[in-house]
Amino acid sequence: MKISIRRSRRAAVAVALGSVLALTATACGDDGSSAGGDKGAEGSGTGKIVFWDNNGGVRTDIWKEVIADFEKANPDIKVEYVGIPSTDYQSKVDTAIQGGGLPDVGGVGAAMLAGFAAQNALEPLDDRLAKSSLNGKLNEDMVASLKAAGGGDGKLYSVPTSANNGVLYYRTDLFEKAGLDEPATWDKFYEAAEKLTDAQKNEFGYTIRGGAGSIAQALDAMYGQSGITSFWDASGEKTTVNDPKNVAALEKYAALYKKVTPAADLNNDFTKMVAQWDSGTIGMLNHNLGSYQDHVKALGTDKFRGIPQPVGSGGKRVQVSNPVDGMGLFKSSRNKDAAWKFIEFATSREENSKFNKAAGQVPSNNDAAKDAWISEAEPTKLAAAALTDGSTTIVQLPYYLPDWNTISKADNEPNLQKVLNGDMSAKEFLDTVAGQLNEAQAEWKSRNG
Repeated sequence: MKISIRRSRRAAVAVALGSVLALTATACGDDGSSAGGDKGAEGSGTGKIVFWDNNGGVRTDIWKEVIADFEKANPDIKVEYVGIPSTDYQSKVDTAIQGGGLPDVGGVGAAMLAGFAAQNALEPLDDRLAKSSLNGKLNEDMVASLKAAGGGDGKLYSVPTSANNGVLYYRTDLFEKAGLDEPATWDKFYEAAEKLTDAQKNEFGYTIRGGAGSIAQALDAMYGQSGITSFWDASGEKTTVNDPKNVAALEKYAALYKKVTPAADLNNDFTKMVAQWDSGTIGMLNHNLGSYQDHVKALGTDKFRGIPQPVGSGGKRVQVSNPVDGMGLFKSSRNKDAAWKFIEFATSREENSKFNKAAGQVPSNNDAAKDAWISEAEPTKLAAAALTDGSTTIVQLPYYLPDWNTISKADNEPNLQKVLNGDMSAKEFLDTVAGQLNEAQAEWKSRNG
């Protein structure tokens, strides 16, 4: 009952500290003209607001550009930027929900949305969007994805900013030198990983993600190889995570560690993994569209390509869903009017295009998605095509579960490291994850019919 106890305790603490939130709401941006409390207030639409970036460091420069543009267009509003690393963001927000000090606006992607919404921390945005110039301008699939991730009430708690997709980056120069074909299938991927490895020369075929965020990458590799196309079985009550085909896929994938990968991969999050690939002689890297510009800066455009995930033995590409990112308005904000103006501005055509060009992701604003840079960034162009040409089946991850982000990260990342090290079997690991997911699914169903 680990999951239920944790969730119940967290919810109880949040309720018990409601009075604390009321007293500490002034930690949010406020022009001082409105009374707050944990329900917040509209405010005057001027003054200061606080924005928490859920990918601080990686996106800091582009967000500061967007903020500068916003403050120029809205000189009576000042935005305080706080960049928080993606690995720390959920715990930072959870702590602030329980003890006070939430920002006015924060990055809220699909993976953590249900957990925040379940704690009643986010403002529903449906009515604001309906009255906004953004109404009808945002990608319908991204909006629907965030509504579905909100926990079951059908409300929109985050305005989408971008969508991502898994990409297999490979060094074209190294592949050409070794006489290898493009790793468009899993068989060719494994062949290349082995042939490009010469540990004595510090040359490796692949870099595997063993640190923060490792489970999402492992799930992609599992479902991509097994060909299983649903996260739940026919009953909708049991996950397919520990299906024998997925167990076998994880065994094969985990066996790559230290055989064709650097030993340092065990603790690598995406920033370390990307930096290692960009500066070394490693054949392949699984990441997403977000690191494309980093590779261009490090390698130019003639030494690598970014292609959709490999195709399985059945000739079909299967991959897990990548969470849509967005911006949420925290309910305790005392300056919601100004905060909403910032969200509107950031997702307008010009700013959304500017942000996603820098991030290498797909814009949520339909007009921004028509801009020329989309077709000029090959991985983005190929990813968009793969998602629309019928070649790819997406396994939808259960972002709607309030504890999905915790289960798929903090609870189980240390155990995945044990699998890589050979200290835990793939089956034991996946059975543990499956047990937690099945319990979380049962509890969610009991609450949402």
